[in-house]
Amino acid sequence: MGLRRVLLLGEGNFSFAAALSGAAGTHVVATCYENEEDATRRGGAARSIRRLRECGAEVVFSVDCTKLKDYFLPEKREFDCIYFNFPHCGRKAGVVKNRELLAHFFHSCADVLAEEGEIHVALCNGQGGTPADQPRREWHNSWQIVAVAAGAGFILSNVHPFNAETIHGYKCTGYRSQDKSFCVEGALNHIFTRSTQPPCSKPRSCETQLGSQKVSFQVPQVLVDKINRGFLELNSNHPVWTVKEKLTAGLSQAFPFQNTDPCLSLLQQGHLDGACHSNVFWITLSPEETPSTQEMSQGLANTVLSSRVDFCQDTDKNVQGCHIPKKFYLRPSLLPHAQAIIQERAFSPGTLHVLSGPVFRKCRVAPLSMPVFHEMLIVFAVNRGTESSCIQMLVNNIKTTIHSLHQTASGTKPSLSLQEATSSETTELNDFAAFESQLSKIQCFICMETDPPGCTVGVIRTSQGLKSSELVVIFASLNLDLLAMLLCGISDWRMLWTTDTRFLQQFPRGELRLFKSFSLYPPSYVHDVSFWVPDGEQFDEVAFHTIARRVSGEMVVSIQLRDSFQQPGTGRRSLCYRLTFQSCDRALSCREAAEMQLHFREQIHQLLGVTLR
Repeated sequence: MGLRRVLLLGEGNFSFAAALSGAAGTHVVATCYENEEDATRRGGAARSIRRLRECGAEVVFSVDCTKLKDYFLPEKREFDCIYFNFPHCGRKAGVVKNRELLAHFFHSCADVLAEEGEIHVALCNGQGGTPADQPRREWHNSWQIVAVAAGAGFILSNVHPFNAETIHGYKCTGYRSQDKSFCVEGALNHIFTRSTQPPCSKPRSCETQLGSQKVSFQVPQVLVDKINRGFLELNSNHPVWTVKEKLTAGLSQAFPFQNTDPCLSLLQQGHLDGACHSNVFWITLSPEETPSTQEMSQGLANTVLSSRVDFCQDTDKNVQGCHIPKKFYLRPSLLPHAQAIIQERAFSPGTLHVLSGPVFRKCRVAPLSMPVFHEMLIVFAVNRGTESSCIQMLVNNIKTTIHSLHQTASGTKPSLSLQEATSSETTELNDFAAFESQLSKIQCFICMETDPPGCTVGVIRTSQGLKSSELVVIFASLNLDLLAMLLCGISDWRMLWTTDTRFLQQFPRGELRLFKSFSLYPPSYVHDVSFWVPDGEQFDEVAFHTIARRVSGEMVVSIQLRDSFQQPGTGRRSLCYRLTFQSCDRALSCREAAEMQLHFREQIHQLLGVTLR
């Protein structure tokens, strides 16, 4: 393993560099902005420079921190750590000038920092503008260091006090470009790392089983980075997989158990209530890809209510009097698959069958509103009259496993409760009730008392849809993604889908731990959009939110209706929405957010027919 290369910028009297120079396995390159003659005039500088050279460190003068690649040969640009303590433009430069200095500095660092290197920037109390500053300055009066760094592709991964007294021989200097010290009480060291690149946004196709044949379809743009991610594959160490495996192990110890993992199609077809029509991702297959009537009867038709193929006006041709639909939709639930399995085999009372996989839906932008998540569906056939006690047994087993997982991850026990289905409260899983309204009846919800309070992680349904009138089927649907978030302290669902390797590195295979974010205090950007709604048309807010998700690559974290106005006389209706852009795992600059907003305006005009104001 080679030497750790450390670059220090803007050194005053070189006392900080001298303190680091003795570290084993470290090669120090200490620089300052002044020439050698001016630098050595500072008190103690000559002594520190002499010590540095004796330790084998390099000392370089007249280095401009905004043009770093000009001072180092290509083979010597890979620094593992760059330090810039208390940067300042000099004299009475204001916050704007110092922001500009930091912006150029971060862009310059991108040329000389190793791929997994760190940038350490120490600032006086309040200058950074993050919640770590106490007291915290108003945003406009700070150096806005996290937003400035994001413009160069860096994220704040750690921040801690700058304890000058623990650095042997260190003496701060340079107050207003003079050989004078300044107050560093409450100063903070900000540690930045490289951000991952945005996920690929190129159109892609996906292959899935449809009846007895495989078909390829175009993936909706908003889902291109979420299809076939393999969270539930056997070699996975994703927390979603761990939650599923622990729940499965708990159930298999208490009930006769069968893990049902057939090749479940990502595509479904069938009747949808009008209210839900806009909440699914529609997929159009070309005529040559559409399965024949015989192929449909072998698989997909039974799986998703083949008797109802009249939901779509676009049909291929009449085969023996039956219209073959060209349109399908990405499955919003695993329940239809479970219904098909029930019809195909005899269910012995008391045996649990478990299905799991990703499900998809269009939904509004909200903290726990996910366009895709992994559903675990437990299917349980019981004798009529025993369903209430069996539901209680099943829920108790699930609660015991969740308690154990939460205790392991955080050292505390969560509060779980059953909520009767008569409640009118909207929950994340309630949205799926409309899809299965004619298949099953919702009995209760499983709620986890945490932040946010009363978060629904599961729903229990019953169905009378068996040939035997003596049996009732219980369906327990669990949102594995939401459970993983709550158990591991992950506040943003998007983090589950990050491509940054620092996420999975925190979760050894089969273990749940509290997640520690590697992107602290990400900057947010607010943009408003106002428009006239087309006359006589109902505004599709779900489509509006879905366009925002797609255009921003899931960078929109909030959409709020700010104003609704109806013009007197004409009756025209105007809406004003406020969008907040923020990333949870990568750098998002002010410029990128502004470009997303412009693209969003173009798309809603083109796709929704609104007239921008």
